[in-house]
Amino acid sequence: MAPRRPVRTRGGGPVILSKLAGRPVLLAVGLVAALALPWFVYPPVALDIACWALFAVAVDLLLGFTGLLSFGHAAFWGGSAYATGLIALHSGLPFPVAILGGAAFAALLALPIGFLSVRLRGIYFAMVTLAFAQMVYFVANQWRDVTGGENGLQGIPRELFGLDLSDPFYFYYAGIPFVLAGLFVAWRIVRSPFGCVLMSIRDNPARARALGYSVDRFKLLAFVLSAALSGLAGGLFAIGHGFASLQGVYWTTSGEAVMMVVLGGIGTLWGGVIGAALIVELNDYLATAGFQETGIITGGIFILVVLLFRRGVWGTARDLLAGRTARRRPAEPAREKAETPA
Repeated sequence: MAPRRPVRTRGGGPVILSKLAGRPVLLAVGLVAALALPWFVYPPVALDIACWALFAVAVDLLLGFTGLLSFGHAAFWGGSAYATGLIALHSGLPFPVAILGGAAFAALLALPIGFLSVRLRGIYFAMVTLAFAQMVYFVANQWRDVTGGENGLQGIPRELFGLDLSDPFYFYYAGIPFVLAGLFVAWRIVRSPFGCVLMSIRDNPARARALGYSVDRFKLLAFVLSAALSGLAGGLFAIGHGFASLQGVYWTTSGEAVMMVVLGGIGTLWGGVIGAALIVELNDYLATAGFQETGIITGGIFILVVLLFRRGVWGTARDLLAGRTARRRPAEPAREKAETPA
């Protein structure tokens, strides 16, 4: 029997970056970059990048690894922001407890929404999740006694054991452990047997069902986990900025997270982090430069990048490195063939 050949990507090259992405060296580089970020980027912007990165990874967990496009995740980001703010304002508990409470609220909110949605596929799933998100938006807008209506929740405290963390630089280091923990959870999910089942459902639901897996149950669990991570990001965002507003539960928040995932690379996990960093930093640069309609400019750049990099920034970089490595070893398959006994 002929020896096994190297595993190749769709482009024909060995999987280099995908292996590297799981190595402790790259994880250590990411950790150092996260800790150094507020020294090189304006601290409130650094916090935004961290929160949106976790949100984008949560969306990619559903879109890239389960095959479900959701436009309803704003309900979990914004709903958790309100829940976190209310807990912090009225309970007197430290903000880490409030953030975890907001994430739990997002997971509970996702249970009925997911139960009614995961049986649908494609555009129907996307539209139903969008409808649920709009319902949450209208409830938040009308329930003024609780949410503050159009004014939102203001003055959310940022104290921890008596320490005032109103300075964005110091709060970043108090909040970044939540982001790193959320990213680690997502990374472990996609590398676990559960993650393999999700990817099999994404690629061929009928075959996964034939193998005995409860497809709808796995989809629901992925939906709830994605919502919990989104809630973790939304709660941290609310505490970090000291307010929760209707913008957080509006459907465009979901669209922005999807755009970050597509820009970075669907199904790459780290692509969501890169996409979030690019879009948040671009929006901040355009706003600082005096541009009023930053969304139009960001959208145009997004379309251009998608046309040039079909697999996203991270996915394209991975393919390019794989192609270069393949060209350096063109004689390897021929050598294997020559060594194969007749």
